[in-house]
Amino acid sequence: MIDFDQPISRQGSHSLKHDAVKAVFGTDDILPLWVADMDFATPPAVTDALLKRAAHPLYGYTLAPDSLFDAMQNWIETRYRWKTERDWLMLAPGVVPTLNAAVLALTRPGDGVIVQPPVYPPFFSAVTRSGRTLVENPLRLSNDKYRMDFDHLESCMKRGARLLLLCAPQNPTGRVWTQPELEELLALTQRYRVTLLSDEIHADLTYPGVIHYSPGALTAGNNAIITAIAPSKTFNIPGLGLSALIIPNPEYRKALQNSFEMLHVSTTNPFSLAAFEAAYRKGGPWLMQLREYLAENRDFSREFIEQNLPGIRFIEPEGTYLLWLDCRELGMNDSELKQFFIRKAKVGLNPGMTFGVNGSGFMRMNIGTRKAVVAEALERIADALTSAKQRAG
Repeated sequence: MIDFDQPISRQGSHSLKHDAVKAVFGTDDILPLWVADMDFATPPAVTDALLKRAAHPLYGYTLAPDSLFDAMQNWIETRYRWKTERDWLMLAPGVVPTLNAAVLALTRPGDGVIVQPPVYPPFFSAVTRSGRTLVENPLRLSNDKYRMDFDHLESCMKRGARLLLLCAPQNPTGRVWTQPELEELLALTQRYRVTLLSDEIHADLTYPGVIHYSPGALTAGNNAIITAIAPSKTFNIPGLGLSALIIPNPEYRKALQNSFEMLHVSTTNPFSLAAFEAAYRKGGPWLMQLREYLAENRDFSREFIEQNLPGIRFIEPEGTYLLWLDCRELGMNDSELKQFFIRKAKVGLNPGMTFGVNGSGFMRMNIGTRKAVVAEALERIADALTSAKQRAG
């Protein structure tokens, strides 16, 4: 059994999440629950693979072994019910570089690229920094659940958008798109000849009773889909900077490869390759236990928030280790809300506005940490709300 309650200090390890707290929040007495990495030890199989590779004293340019692709194909088939061809698979230097490379490779300056806010900030910058036209198709919150606005999406496509960047599972809202939703989305992309890039970096992190469907696995003969996956969020190895793409279309594969080569980015880090294969080959049992632990953290958070945090609504996540907290009933503007969590609650969260304007009034909280830390953070927020109420009264 994996002990996810074991304390592991990350201070002094050059951790962005922990060691950059003062630079980001202006004070160092903050409980950091912001950056989307976890505070759990990487699976033992991954650590063992890294130690074994480190024992060889040469770290030169490295080829990706066939065994790595075998492990990845087995993982995809087992987890996503999708039998892929070896030729479809391409390693990439991370999902964020892929977003940027895909926009450059598959669109021209001025072309429309659709994003669905609130969404991970690099979705916006991949479009705006490349000279493309950002086309927003906001998700709609109804009955505490986010849904796609398909009528508005179709109007975006009618205006000539060429590429749609999909986040599935969705960051920050935690939505996991259902098969009917994705089929309706795919029907629109095919009708208007819009390429779909599906970022599925959180695909392995769904909660009990929730199934992740990959758009690429739902279609036969639709070659206008690029799927980005990675073991980084699943196994807590984002610092190793390696991901993979599933691209059935040979022209798209060539275009992406040319884009990466133009940028001179590499996927040959020997440690990344070793960790990637070990995670997909031997990480399944560890992941099963992780998902159970995250579900306990989610359920604990829901109960605590509903009972002790008036003015904050819990948006039920179906996937990811992120909570999207609706704080609009607190009656604070975004600047006041940010300062409340920093100065009063002493908890470091991500302001909702960083995920788009319809994130106004929300905060993102990372529960990929020990339950005791989650409990402390929620108790700090509760105490801060009580103090604020007493001052107001």
